[in-house]
Amino acid sequence: MSTSMCTCPSFPFPILQRLRNRNMVCNRFFVCADRKGENGNMTIQIEQQMAKLKKSYTEEELESFVRLSDRWLRKNDNATFEAWADAMILQTLSLIDEEEPYWTFVAAQIYLEKLYDQFATRRGVGVEDVYKVFPEQLARYTEAGLYHDCLTTKYSELELVELASYLEQSRDELFTYIGLKTLMDRYVVRDYTKTPVELPQERWMVIAMTLMQDETENRLEKVRESYWAMSNLYMTVATPTLSNAGKTHGQLSSCFIDTVDDSLQSIYDTNTDVATLSKYGGGIGVYMGKIRSRGSSIKGFKGASSGVLPWIKQLNNTAVSVDQLGQRQGAIAVYLDVWHKDVFTFLDLRLNNGDERLRAHDIFTGLCLPDIFMEAVEARGEWHLFDPHEVREVMGFSLEDCYDEQKGQGSFRDKYASCIANPLLSREVVPAIDIMKRIMRSQLETGVPFMFYRDEVNRMNPNKHEGMIYSSNLCTEIFQNMSPTQFESITLEDDVIVTRRKPGDFVVCNLSSVNLGKAVPAGVLERLIPIQVRMLDNVIALNTIPVKQAERTNARYRGIGLGTFGWHHLLALKEIQWESDEAVDYADKLYEHIAYLTIRASSALAREKGAYPLFEGSDWQTGAYFDKRSYNSDKWQALRADVANYGMRNGYVMAVAPNSSTSILAGSTATIDPIFQKSYSEEKKDYKIPVTVPDLSPVTTWYYKSAYFIDQNWTIKQNAARARHIDQGISLNLYVQNTIQAKDLLALHLNAWASGVKTTYYVRSTSVELLECESCAS
Repeated sequence: MSTSMCTCPSFPFPILQRLRNRNMVCNRFFVCADRKGENGNMTIQIEQQMAKLKKSYTEEELESFVRLSDRWLRKNDNATFEAWADAMILQTLSLIDEEEPYWTFVAAQIYLEKLYDQFATRRGVGVEDVYKVFPEQLARYTEAGLYHDCLTTKYSELELVELASYLEQSRDELFTYIGLKTLMDRYVVRDYTKTPVELPQERWMVIAMTLMQDETENRLEKVRESYWAMSNLYMTVATPTLSNAGKTHGQLSSCFIDTVDDSLQSIYDTNTDVATLSKYGGGIGVYMGKIRSRGSSIKGFKGASSGVLPWIKQLNNTAVSVDQLGQRQGAIAVYLDVWHKDVFTFLDLRLNNGDERLRAHDIFTGLCLPDIFMEAVEARGEWHLFDPHEVREVMGFSLEDCYDEQKGQGSFRDKYASCIANPLLSREVVPAIDIMKRIMRSQLETGVPFMFYRDEVNRMNPNKHEGMIYSSNLCTEIFQNMSPTQFESITLEDDVIVTRRKPGDFVVCNLSSVNLGKAVPAGVLERLIPIQVRMLDNVIALNTIPVKQAERTNARYRGIGLGTFGWHHLLALKEIQWESDEAVDYADKLYEHIAYLTIRASSALAREKGAYPLFEGSDWQTGAYFDKRSYNSDKWQALRADVANYGMRNGYVMAVAPNSSTSILAGSTATIDPIFQKSYSEEKKDYKIPVTVPDLSPVTTWYYKSAYFIDQNWTIKQNAARARHIDQGISLNLYVQNTIQAKDLLALHLNAWASGVKTTYYVRSTSVELLECESCAS
C-alpha cells in the first residue's frame, strides 16, 4: 500500500470542493485549498493545530474519509454545512482508537468550524471576526443579565478593546473533541433559551477579567497572564470558578467543611447552612463526631438519644432535595471517629442490603482514625467505643479535641487510655480488626468510607496554634482548622428577631490545578504558579459566600489549594514506568519544586498585600514548617527568611483534588491517579464519545498501565514522597480487583498509614461504580 507522507492531517480536496460548490462552507475551511502533492492528489491543510499533530496518513485512510463523505453528500443533496459537520464528527469519532487517536483533533476541528459558523451568523460578522466583537458581546449580554456588570464597569471601553486583542483563536485548536464539547456543554455562558453565547477563548478571558478586576498595578498584564495560563491549558480553575466567574449568580469556591456541635440547634443550623451552600454549587464535608451516640442521655434521661443516624439521614435528604443550580444533586460527606459508639451503624450506611431504615445511600462516609487504632489493628488488639457526650460529662474533656503530637506518643492516646481506665464510663469493647473488616467490606461494596488519619494531619498542620483539624471535605484533600459555630441567643430588638451565634471555623476550599502533562514539558512552572496563586487569592476577596461563618474563616486563613493533574500523562511523556523508584524519586523532586514556587509566590503576595491575619505563631512564622520537611538547602533557607520577614498571604497553600472533569477538558489524565484504560467511552446522559489517553503513541503506550493492574504499593510510595511537600492533602484512590483478599487490602491500608499518607479517598474496586466529585474538580 502506497503512503502519502504528510506532516499534518489533511482532508482530500474533492470533499471540500463539493461543499464549496454548494456555498455551504465558510472561507476559513479553504485557507490552504488547491495544494497538490507530488502524486497529484489534491489535499488541503486544516488549521495550525493540525500541523502540530505531525501524523502521516495512508492513502487508504484518506480515501476512506473521502468515500464516507461523498456517500453522505449523495444521500443528502440539500444538506447544510452544519448537517455535514455533525455527520462527519460522528464519523471521525468512530475512527478514534489506540492506533489512530488523532482523529479526536479532526473531530474537534470540524466542531470548531461549526461553532464559528453559528456564532458568526448570530453576531452578524464574518467567521474570521467572531472573536473581534468580544467587547460588544460583553456589553450586550451584561445588559441582558447574563454577565455581571463588573466586566463593563470596572474595565473601560479602551481596555476591553485591548483585552479583545489578546484573544488567541488558534488556542481553540488545543482541545480534544471531548474537551471542547465538555467546555461548550457545561461551562460557557448560555442565554435564557440555553443557547451558548460564549466561545472558548472568551470563557478564559472572562474568568481572567473577573479574578483580576480589583488589581491596582499592571492590571491588564495580570489579566493577560491569567488568560495565557488557562488558554494554553497549562492549568485549570475549579469547577465553580470555571462555571460561575463573570456570571450574575453562583460562588467561586469548591468545597466547604462544617463541624456540628452536640445540640439540636447546631444540628439544624448546620443542615440549613449545608442546604444554602449546596444550592450555590458547593460540595460539603460535615464532621459529626461531637454528637452523642445512640442510647446516650439527654438532660439526664438515659437512653434518650437516637445517635447520629437520624441526623445523617436528614443530610441525605438535603443532598437529594437541594440540587446544585439544577445541574446535579448535592454532594455531602459525613465524617465520624472510629472510637464513636455508632461506628458500626455508620459503616453500614451505604450498603445495598439490610434494613433500609438504617441506610443513607446518597451520603459519602469518612472515618477519622488515630494512630493507636491502626496500631491495635496491626497487633490484633482490642478497641473501646465511647459516647462523646458521656466522655465530656465524666472525664471533663472532649476526646475528639486531642491528637498525638508526636508519632507514638501524645495527648490522644493518653486521654484514650484514661477513658479506658475509668470504670464510670460505659463502653463497647471489640477487636480492632473486626472494625477494620467492616471498613473493608463497605469499601469493596460501596467504595467508602474514606480514611482520614487525624494524628498525621494535625501534626503537619501549619496553623495548629489556632485550632485543630477534625476531618476533611468531600474529596479528602482539604485540611484546615475547624470548630463548631455555637448558638448564643435569640432576642427581639425593635420588632426584629435577632439571632446571635459565636462563629466557628467553617472551612472553605479554593482550588486550581497545574496541568503537569502540558506545563512541565513546556517549562513554564516558574511563570505559571505565581499567576495561579494570585488568581486563587483573589477568589477569596471576590467570592460571595452565603454562610457568614464560612466567609469569616475564608478571610482569617485565606486558604487556597494549588494542586496538579496529569501525573500519569507526564510519566508517559518522560518514559518513566509507574512501578519504579524513578517515578517515586521524580514525584519527590517535582513536588518539592512546585511547593517551593507556591510558597514563594504566596510570600511575595504577602509582601505586596499583607499576610493572612493568623500568620503570627504559625509554623510558617516560626520556621517549624521548614524544619518538619527537612528543607535545609540554601534556596529553602533563603525562602524561610523571606517568609519570616514578609509573611504568607495564605495560611494553607497546596492540595491535590480529583479534577476528573477538568482534566478531560484540558486533555490530560486525572489528578495523581493512573489511568483506568488506554481507550474508553465517556458516557453522559445524551452522548457517548470514544476517548484515548493523551499523547498515545507507539512510545508512550508502554508507560500507560491500567490502575487495576498496578501494584498499589507503588502508588502509596509516590504519594508518601509527594505528601511531604503538600501542606494539606491528596485525593488518593486505591484501585483493586474485586477478587482482592482481605489481607491484601488490609496491608495496603496499613502501608498507607505507616508511610505517612494523610488520607485515602475511594477504594475503587472493579465491581463498584463511583460518583466523581465535580465540586473539587480543578
